[in-house]
Amino acid sequence: MIRIKVDKRQGSYRAFESTGHAGFAPEGEDIVCAAVSALLITTFNGMEAYTEEEFTVKDSDGYIKAVFEGVNTPEGALLMDTLLLGLEQIKEQYPKYLKVQIREV
Repeated sequence: MIRIKVDKRQGSYRAFESTGHAGFAPEGEDIVCAAVSALLITTFNGMEAYTEEEFTVKDSDGYIKAVFEGVNTPEGALLMDTLLLGLEQIKEQYPKYLKVQIREV
């Protein structure tokens, strides 16, 4: 199962963490893992390319963590909102393979 934790403070994204593998299908055939990975990579690449968002990313196999500095830019917040929209839609179709937790810190 992929577990995603999102920390927000006063409406601003503070941190994002994704751990694990979906386990929907064998490696290379797992559409859930591929969909989540595509959303994550596109979101963080988009932030680097199109926003002034200040954040750091650490990643390895089955793990990615982004930590945001300061208040989000409007563009960065929109990209994160869009990422969560996509993840929630995947979760609705594949609830056994994806968990998304948003918490106020």
